[in-house]
Amino acid sequence: MTRGNQRDLARDKAAKKAADLQKSKSAAEKEGNKGLSLEARKQRDADLMREKQKLKDLKAAEAAAKK
Repeated sequence: MTRGNQRDLARDKAAKKAADLQKSKSAAEKEGNKGLSLEARKQRDADLMREKQKLKDLKAAEAAAKK
């Protein structure tokens, strides 16, 4: 009976350790940023935020038009 619990605890501990390793990586080492310079990352993020804001504005305009 206790072996199953021991396995779950070991699995949780391994997952936590993997998450901590991922957190400790610098931005340049993370998978989505490989090969990009700081300026390129900033540009990519700015473009994404502009798109996100544009979609938000469109939804707000549609909601206002329905009222």
